[in-house]
Amino acid sequence: MIRINENAQAIARSKVQIDADPESVWNVLTDLENWPKWNPDVKNVEMDPNFVVGSEFKWKAGPGTITSKLQVINKPKLLVWTGKTLGIHAVHVWKLKPINGQTIISSEESWEGLIVSILAGKMKKTLEKSTESGLKYLKQELENR
Repeated sequence: MIRINENAQAIARSKVQIDADPESVWNVLTDLENWPKWNPDVKNVEMDPNFVVGSEFKWKAGPGTITSKLQVINKPKLLVWTGKTLGIHAVHVWKLKPINGQTIISSEESWEGLIVSILAGKMKKTLEKSTESGLKYLKQELENR
């Protein structure tokens, strides 16, 4: 299984409990083209027509356009993708766990590359902020439905 790189220069982990079942959380999380509707950090997403392992999507968040590839799809428990932008190589792992009719969702990501090495502290803070805000926006979207 693909995991984040524990030796990467920037790593972030966060989790949140959402008042929705894992299937509902999964449906919002994997509807990539609609991310900009609930996550203001994401400007746009272009997705291959099929949501299968190996499918690519390009999305704009922050200064660069990220090209990502779906690596693991285990509905509604696990979603993993890798991505590249501006010399950064990323691995993102989402885990969904049911608990009393709700979902605990964890998000962890690693960044590595030359620019991450040079700006490690700043990159780690940026990654931590985006990981936490992504979960916050996802929770808001699901609990406001």
